[in-house]
Amino acid sequence: MNKVSAIILAAGSGSRFGEIKQFKELNGNPIWVYSINTFILSECVDELILVVPNYSLETLKKSQIFISLNKEDNIKLVSGGESRKDSVINGLKSVKEANDIVCIHDAARPFIKTSYIKYSIDACSEFDGAIIAIPAVDTVKKADNQLIKNTIDRESLWMAQTPQTFKKDKLLYAIKNFSHLNITDESILMEEANFKIKLIEGDQSNFKITNAIDWELAKVIVKGE
Repeated sequence: MNKVSAIILAAGSGSRFGEIKQFKELNGNPIWVYSINTFILSECVDELILVVPNYSLETLKKSQIFISLNKEDNIKLVSGGESRKDSVINGLKSVKEANDIVCIHDAARPFIKTSYIKYSIDACSEFDGAIIAIPAVDTVKKADNQLIKNTIDRESLWMAQTPQTFKKDKLLYAIKNFSHLNITDESILMEEANFKIKLIEGDQSNFKITNAIDWELAKVIVKGE
């Protein structure tokens, strides 16, 4: 039976948001708490790794919210790196040696569903990995210097989300061999290594809090729950 580690990425600088959003409180709880809670409820993972900025590590470890969530001592706190890729690598270094599946999720996606976590993990029995994604709904234009060059057929386009779940050994191979690439998600590395990655259709509720409008939407959703 596969053993799964979940790496929750909460080490971003929040440059587009204007502040470090993962520690911003949403209805009384930091954003990262929502993701951690969902992974705990999923009962699909036996190890949780929360990657945070180095300066917040000790304060967070002593915080009441972390202590209350970490009742079974299965949440590891890890210092993030300069880039997303570095933070993932730091998280991977803390994964239990016996665990063979790694599930990576953005803390800034607080409304992930337990079903998507399970679907992505289950897909790894047949594929090298799986990601949650949604079909592109807007018309997509390719442009140069703000001049439209052509319209891209959206029928084959998907917008990547997280979690992104992979066989650990395959992900480590991809990182080792394609570490020179600038990436926005881990699937890029796996694709470059020619691994088979399954697309699992998600939904709009699994959005990433990136700007002020996203934040206002998140507040509405939490109040309505």
